Amino acid sequence: MPPAEKSMPSPTPNRLALIDIARTLALLGMIAFHFRFDLVIFGHLPPQTTATAFFYWHARLVAGAFLFLAGLSLWLAHGEGVRWPAFWRRQAILIAAAALVSLATFFALPDAWIFFGILHSIALGSLLALPFLRLPAALTLASGAAIMIGATVLPPIFEWNHLGLRWIGLQTLPTNTMDLEPLFPWFGVLLIGLGFGRLMRPIWPGLHLPDRPITRALAWPGQHSLAIYLLHQPFLMGLIWTYGQLR
Repeated sequence: MPPAEKSMPSPTPNRLALIDIARTLALLGMIAFHFRFDLVIFGHLPPQTTATAFFYWHARLVAGAFLFLAGLSLWLAHGEGVRWPAFWRRQAILIAAAALVSLATFFALPDAWIFFGILHSIALGSLLALPFLRLPAALTLASGAAIMIGATVLPPIFEWNHLGLRWIGLQTLPTNTMDLEPLFPWFGVLLIGLGFGRLMRPIWPGLHLPDRPITRALAWPGQHSLAIYLLHQPFLMGLIWTYGQLR
């Protein structure tokens, strides 16, 4: 094997590099978003930078991409039958990582700590989505769309503004937290990803990309998305802080 082909490990068998590359793109969007947000925190950009429509939709596009890919990956991993040991191992890792994020932000940012962020949403959403693995794609897609629509229609009816209920997403008051991805609408996005995975079931076997160095390099971040998610903010903040000290 040529030396260039030894620089990156081969993808896991039966793992779609295309999905990992899509996750890599979502990671790049997340890093770009947080880099600009951190520049505001450290005073290198004006505060109004985060008050634009572009910033608002950037955040939601990135969150939506991760949740859609979580639903899609759930189907690809368990659509033909739930592999329970693998499922519960992934759930345990997600829950532990979500708890770490909550604990770290509770001490670092007690007034805006993350009690139900993207990891919490993916973990709970993956569990709630299990029954949909056996349902027709059209029903799963319709359910996802209904939940997304309900995020707009239902809050004025229920007004579940208690802090202990805001993870559901039916509140009408703003929530002071660094990240909130409640079930309404984000579980709907995960279900749409799952339904899409089932709908496209006949073509997945033909979507394997050639095993080449560029493919492995592009897929590698997506294969380690959780680690990158947990580490990118401390790295970015340290980098920006160091820049500020050296100016």
